[in-house]
Amino acid sequence: MQGVVYRVVAAVLLCLGLCGAALAQGTQQDAGASGAAPAPLRPVMVAQDTVNAAHTGWMMTSTALVLLMTLPGVALFYAGMVRKKNVLNTMASVVAIAALVSLWWFAAGYSLAFTPGSPWLGGWDRAGFTGLDFDLAGGKLAVSHVAPHIPESVYAMFQLSFAIITAALLVGALVERMRFSALLIFVSLWTLVVYAPVAHWVWEPGGWLARMGALDFAGGSVVHVNAGVAGLVCAWFLGRRTGYGREPFEPYSLGLTMAGAGMLWVGWFGFNAGSAVAADGRAGLAMAVTHIAAAAGALSWMVGEWIVRGRPSLLGLCSGLVAGLVAITPAAGFVTLRSALVIGLVAGLACYWGATGLKRLLRADDSLDVFGVHGVGGIVGSLLTGVLASPTVGGVSGSLLTQAIGVGAVMGYSLVATAVLLWITNFVVGLRVDEQSEQTGLDIAQHRERLG
Repeated sequence: MQGVVYRVVAAVLLCLGLCGAALAQGTQQDAGASGAAPAPLRPVMVAQDTVNAAHTGWMMTSTALVLLMTLPGVALFYAGMVRKKNVLNTMASVVAIAALVSLWWFAAGYSLAFTPGSPWLGGWDRAGFTGLDFDLAGGKLAVSHVAPHIPESVYAMFQLSFAIITAALLVGALVERMRFSALLIFVSLWTLVVYAPVAHWVWEPGGWLARMGALDFAGGSVVHVNAGVAGLVCAWFLGRRTGYGREPFEPYSLGLTMAGAGMLWVGWFGFNAGSAVAADGRAGLAMAVTHIAAAAGALSWMVGEWIVRGRPSLLGLCSGLVAGLVAITPAAGFVTLRSALVIGLVAGLACYWGATGLKRLLRADDSLDVFGVHGVGGIVGSLLTGVLASPTVGGVSGSLLTQAIGVGAVMGYSLVATAVLLWITNFVVGLRVDEQSEQTGLDIAQHRERLG
């Protein structure tokens, strides 16, 4: 185990070194071309009639769709896969995270992620539940410099839905053994220290990965690689569940998991098509490629499992469709239908291996395969975006090297920062429940509730 950790740390240091070199080179090229990079614009107040009603309506709909992915999508998807004695704790964890991240987002997270500051972190212009102004009498409202054609309140809510689901994904790696109080402390820190800076790097125009040209249309690195690596670190840090590998861990209800997967599939149209931040042709294409990749991922995983295990499974189909959705996320606004098919097929097989063979190699009890599906799928999709991005679709060409640097930077930062935050949380309250509580189940031990 120590050897694996040492190799991972060495790889992280190498990635960070490459990132630093690439950033320095990019900075030199910018200076040589124009003397100095122009300062990015800030959120401003504009006349209400300057915003686009159609775009605003689509973005409000997309926000609701992405929130549906977490509540109840992720909650059902995860709850169906854990043992009966931990179903309510799993659901409570997702609900509490949605509420907690919402408050932290408007207190500081949105400002740190989506206002200009340094290439590494945003400013405090929108911190403390300020900004997002609306003046009915004056006929003005605030807009973000990232999306000036819709109200900033809508854009901030849309981005909040991403922050919520990213944190909620972590639950799948640590279920059945983490203290509820520790989870709340850790997620609070993680949202501000890990998620917000990474979102700034990639999606705010002044972020260093954005300036380098890294492509991430809807969160391949920001959401899935980030959450996948953090989930893996959580699994390593917490250790294996009692009885892991020695006794069967029967899922409570794969019917619930399938219902959650269906909500994820439908909600993902808001996730990807909404990331066009407009009701236009690019959003329409993003919706189509999202659907194709999900279907291809489901069938690809199914075939791989059928060959290896001799039979297909409902859980495999659900996992495969999620794998396809994850992998198309960074590419959705940059690729054609044929490229989406390729991405889905590759992702289904890659994530099947990630949840089986790679999981055994890493020797981590990543309970619901957060790294195997989201981490591996995010890496595959981000790298393939660099290969398959079409200038005709997205107006830019992809670079495999740039994409690899972006993925490596997010992996390295998420790994190190998550480990530090887990150590702090463990020092403050302790991360893991005692063995008796684990045997009894977290529904009773943490909440004094049980399923009927």
